[in-house]
Amino acid sequence: MRYCVLQNLLDRLAAPVVKNLVVARTDGATPLVVACRNGHFDVAQYLLDKCNADLEQTGSVTFDGETIEGAPPLWCASAAGNLDIVKLLISRGANVNATTKTNSTPLRAACFDGHFSIVKYLIKQHADIEIANRHGHTCLMIACYKGHYDIAKYLLQLGANVNRKSVKGNTALHDCAESGSLLIMMLLLRHGATIDVDSYGMTPLLAAAVTGHSHIVDYLIGMDFISPRERIEAMELLGATFMDKKRDMLGAASLWKRALQERKLVNLPKPPTQSPIAAFGGATEINSEADLEDVMSDPDAMRIQALIIRERILGPAHPDTSYFIRYRGAVYADAGNIPKCITLWLYALRMQQEILEPLSLMTQSSLSSFAELFSYILSKRISASVPMFVPDLIVVFEQALAEWKRGNEHVQARKAHNFDVDKETAGLTFMEIYEQSKSEPSTVQAPPLYAGNVPMVLEIEDQAQNGMEEEEVGDPVTQVKPLQYVTLQCLAARAINRHKVPFDHRSLPLHLIAMVVSHGY
Repeated sequence: MRYCVLQNLLDRLAAPVVKNLVVARTDGATPLVVACRNGHFDVAQYLLDKCNADLEQTGSVTFDGETIEGAPPLWCASAAGNLDIVKLLISRGANVNATTKTNSTPLRAACFDGHFSIVKYLIKQHADIEIANRHGHTCLMIACYKGHYDIAKYLLQLGANVNRKSVKGNTALHDCAESGSLLIMMLLLRHGATIDVDSYGMTPLLAAAVTGHSHIVDYLIGMDFISPRERIEAMELLGATFMDKKRDMLGAASLWKRALQERKLVNLPKPPTQSPIAAFGGATEINSEADLEDVMSDPDAMRIQALIIRERILGPAHPDTSYFIRYRGAVYADAGNIPKCITLWLYALRMQQEILEPLSLMTQSSLSSFAELFSYILSKRISASVPMFVPDLIVVFEQALAEWKRGNEHVQARKAHNFDVDKETAGLTFMEIYEQSKSEPSTVQAPPLYAGNVPMVLEIEDQAQNGMEEEEVGDPVTQVKPLQYVTLQCLAARAINRHKVPFDHRSLPLHLIAMVVSHGY
C-alpha cells in the first residue's frame, strides 16, 4: 500500500522534482534512510531503481531513544535487523564500511543488537571487523558488552583482536565484566585474553565488583593469575557495591568479613589508617571482625564504610568515588538532613578540584548540584532555615571562583606553552633533546621535551640562498613559529611502557594513567 501511494505520487512528477524530493531531509532523514530504518523493502527498492536515490547520503535516525547523526542507509538497515534491505543495498554497490559521525560501521550496528545473520553477511561482503568507533570501541567489544555469545565467538574465530584497547584503555574483558557476561568472558580467556588495566587503573575484576556482578567476581578470584591483594580488594569493593547499589547490608557485611579473614590468612593488613575524615563523621575504616560487628548495628555507619572502602580502592580520581559520596549526600538531603548533605558534597567537590583538570565536567556537575540545592533551600518549603546555610553558600562560591581561576590559568598556560621555546633547549633538535633524557627515564628534572626547538636557520632560506626560486620552495618564512611537538607526557608514557614501570592510581593522576594506557601499556 505504501509503495503504491509513493509510486503513484512520484510517477506524475518531473525528474528534477523527484530528485529534489529524494535528497530532501525530514527531521534529518532522507526517504531512503527512513525506508531502511523501518524495513520498507519495496519503498527502498523503488527509491534506488526508479528515483536514483543516493546510496551513501546520510541522515539522522533514532534507536532506543538515541539520535544517530550521519547514518548511511546501510547502517540503518543493519542496526534495524533488515537483512533483505542490507542485501539490496550491497547489491547496488553500497560501501560496506560506511560510518556514522561517530565512526560506527554497519557491522558494529548489527553486533550491537545481535543481528547475527547480518553480521555474517556483512563480513562475507568484506566488512572490516577491526574498525572501531570514535571511542575505540570495536565490534568484539560491543558484542561482549551486549552479551551476544554467538557473535563474539564468530568474531574470535575470524581473528578479532581479543586484547585491543579502547581510547579509555578498556578491553573486551572489561566489557564482559561490566555487563555480567560470564560465558563470553570464559570464551575470551580461552582465546588468549589477558587481564589489564584501563585508564582508571581498573582491571576486569574490579570492574565486575563496581557493577555488582558477584558471579564474575567469584569466577575471577578463583583464577591462579589473581593475586591475594586483588582478590581481597575485589571482595571489599563488591561489598561497597552491595551496600550502595543493592542496599544489601548483610551481603556487604559477609563480603567484608571474608576479606578480613583473607587478609589475616595471607598476612596482608590494610594500609595505615588515615586521619579521620570530618565529612564522614570522623569515621575510620574497619580493621577487624570486631570493628565490623560494631558498625553492623548502625546502617548509617555501614554506608559510611562503603564510601571509605571505595575511595581507598578506586582512588579519588575514579568517577564512582565522588558519585557515591554525592549520592549519599542527596539521600541525606531527601531525609531533611541538608547540613550533612552539604558536608559530603563539599568533600567531594574539593576532592575533584584536587585531582581533576580545571573545569572538569564532573566538577561542573558538582557545582551545578549545589546551585540546585541552594535554590531548593531558598524556596518556601524551608525558607526559615536560610540564614544557617549562608556560610556554606559563601564557601561554595569561593570554590566556584577558585575553579574559574584555575580554568583561566590553565587556558593561559596552554597558550604560553604553545608559543614559548625553552631557553635550555634553544638551538637543539628534537632528537638531541630526546637523547638527553633517554639515559635516565625516571629523572623528574628532564629537559622540557614539549618545547623542542627548530633550527633558527630555516631550510627554506638555505634553499633560496642556493639559487632555488621562490616558486620552487613556497612562500618565504621570515621568523620562527614554534609549534607544539610531542609532549613530555607522551614521552614519559613511552618510557614507562618501555621499562615496564608499575603504576596505579596511587602513584599517577588519572589523566596520566590514561596517557600511559593509550601508549600500549
